[in-house]
Amino acid sequence: MARTRPDHDGRRIGSGFRDALWPDRPSVELLDALTGDVPTYLINSDVHSVWLNSAALRREGMAAPDGVLREEPAFEISRRLNALDPSLADAAVMEAMSAAAARGVVGIVDLDMAWNAEAWDRRLARGFDAVRVSFGVYASMLERAISAGLETGDAIDPAGLARMGPFKVITDGSLGTRTAACSHHYPGAETDFGVMTVPPDELVELMRRATGAGIACAVHAIGDVANSHALDAFAATGATGTIEHAQLVAHADMPRFARLGIGASIQPSHAVDDRDMAEEFWAGQTAVGYPMRELVDAGANLLLGSDAPVAHLDPWTTMSDAVFRTRDEREPWRPHQRIPAAVALAASTAGGSHAGSAIEPGAVADLVIVDRDPLVAATPSALRATAVTATLLAGRVTHIR
Repeated sequence: MARTRPDHDGRRIGSGFRDALWPDRPSVELLDALTGDVPTYLINSDVHSVWLNSAALRREGMAAPDGVLREEPAFEISRRLNALDPSLADAAVMEAMSAAAARGVVGIVDLDMAWNAEAWDRRLARGFDAVRVSFGVYASMLERAISAGLETGDAIDPAGLARMGPFKVITDGSLGTRTAACSHHYPGAETDFGVMTVPPDELVELMRRATGAGIACAVHAIGDVANSHALDAFAATGATGTIEHAQLVAHADMPRFARLGIGASIQPSHAVDDRDMAEEFWAGQTAVGYPMRELVDAGANLLLGSDAPVAHLDPWTTMSDAVFRTRDEREPWRPHQRIPAAVALAASTAGGSHAGSAIEPGAVADLVIVDRDPLVAATPSALRATAVTATLLAGRVTHIR
């Protein structure tokens, strides 16, 4: 970073650091020594913290003794950094979605922390048509969506490529930032159980408001306490939607997903990427970490995704991580939580593991042609290496090899 040229506005921005298992901790002094007076921003790989030098803290009008902003202050920094020239943002999105189509992706859920209805309308007008998009809104935008009469599933274009998605609410932190809300404390910190960033009563009111307006809910919950509160809120409101991540779930809560009809939106790559952190920070937890198979066995509808940019947007890597739970020479991590390839493939479609998909006359021809049968791949590398010959969206070719 010290050798990286600043952006046109004088800021230096990097992303992807993972400090959870560092032998020491980030400090503003360390970053200052390396970066001087150039405002420097380092975004954690999980996006739940941002490390700033003194120049950046001054520029943003924020304070942090160690230079690290966590949760909402970190999200605010991300929102400010994301306020790009729309043409630059559109170009980046177009490139990313073309790459996604090349890997067989036909649809994404956009949970960017911005009001993106106009952005997608603009992109569609400029010829963006590589994937289907469902865009979400956050609490600060909920009333705007309701006033606009937008309900989940409503199309904003004649072709139905862009649609209103869910109301997204982040109720706790993350494992990497050690802020996921857990029932047992983190090692070496007897009073640190993570944080609930939205109190349970407030969560219920927000979800009730969204549900009354026809908007489904996508509730970020990583720790077992957060997952329990999220399930309670779904039960209290009758909301439809998903729990996003469900990385640490109490045994008693497993069957509640199916009972309430709530989707478990899981990112298998997190289990592989975070296995060492989970062993370090959740060793004392009695709840189940990354419980994909246990959720399936309890009847939950699994929906697999990437959480990009936290993990790479590649469905074949996602499926491989779900099926094999390893990506290197190490033994599979908690192999009893692996899921069958057929379940992983079905869970990678829009309807989730319960719905799957079928090729039949009259169906929408969102199709992917690949060079191998993903259901019989014998190794993680074989499944990850699946090559996409062609991707079709409603019968129209969006990628061909």
